[in-house]
Amino acid sequence: MLKRVGLLLLAIFIVAGVSLLWGKQHIESYAERTIALQSEQLFQLKPGTSFRRLAAELKTAGVIDDDLQLRFWARLNEQSAKIKRGEYRITPGLSHQELIQLFVDGKVVQRQVSLIEGLRASDYLSKLAAHPDLVQTLKEQSHEQVAKQLGITSGKLEGWIYPDTYSFTRGTSDLDILTRAYQRMKKVLDQEWQQKQKGLPLNTPYEALILASIVEKETGVAFERPEIAGVFIRRLQKKMRLQTDPTVIYGMGDRYKGNITRADLKRKTAYNTYQIMGLPPTPIANPGKEAIRAVLNPAAGKALYFVAKGDGSHQFSATYAEHNKAVQHYQRSKRRKDYRSAPPSSALSKPKQQQKADS
Repeated sequence: MLKRVGLLLLAIFIVAGVSLLWGKQHIESYAERTIALQSEQLFQLKPGTSFRRLAAELKTAGVIDDDLQLRFWARLNEQSAKIKRGEYRITPGLSHQELIQLFVDGKVVQRQVSLIEGLRASDYLSKLAAHPDLVQTLKEQSHEQVAKQLGITSGKLEGWIYPDTYSFTRGTSDLDILTRAYQRMKKVLDQEWQQKQKGLPLNTPYEALILASIVEKETGVAFERPEIAGVFIRRLQKKMRLQTDPTVIYGMGDRYKGNITRADLKRKTAYNTYQIMGLPPTPIANPGKEAIRAVLNPAAGKALYFVAKGDGSHQFSATYAEHNKAVQHYQRSKRRKDYRSAPPSSALSKPKQQQKADS
């Protein structure tokens, strides 16, 4: 009797072992098979979702056809508790194992927004407001209100947004992007300030930021930034007015319609560097790292003037007489249909005898 019971138990154990082995092999085979999805799909895994719920939602969405086997494989391989929330791009051709690994690795969908050098804070705010994937929290807020939320002590937003391409995930807000851009600008400005040349007529990093914004607006070709910065630095050292059009345009605000008149140059504003000495009170745009570096490490030389050649570059001159000749050559006698200056304001109408940095 005992012998029969022993044989029966042995048979049961053998059958159970074989069944378990077959089941495990079957589940492993399932994990290697391709998912049921026929076209790319975005899938949102919400916070607090269990693996059981995830598998059920994947089946409902048509990504898989058997949520039970997916759960068994995940449990056997201790993957169930490792999934991460977020938005995922699921593509046809993935195996079930690769699908689970996608959630375990947290390879969520990355979106992007690009903030270009030399634009104003208002341009950046408009771009963020128009981005369909950002959560909007700054609607109808003033620059001062936004600056306060960012913690900008001066209360002025202009100049503090670092231009770059920012990647973000679903659920990111416009303020999140601006916070990252502000922190980045502070870090870059501080790093560049620590490596500045000695003897510059700039007392604070903020003054460097102001001048860098002017250099950014005046630069048509990147390699000229240090030379343009050198002109402005020397003019500041010699107590000469900067006399640069982009500052005038900024001070005009909505009055600017694409052209600067002589009356505009004579109208005194806080930003009209034809009328004021030194720097304007705030940046006039948001400069990139290279413009900041150029201002803090300007090229040596004697040039005090520059004029746009019409191809994006400039002719630099040490004396006003040389500058006048360059103006005659590049902007008056040789004006072409394809003429362009950098920035565009450099080619606008000006008084004939203004002693200025750019023309």
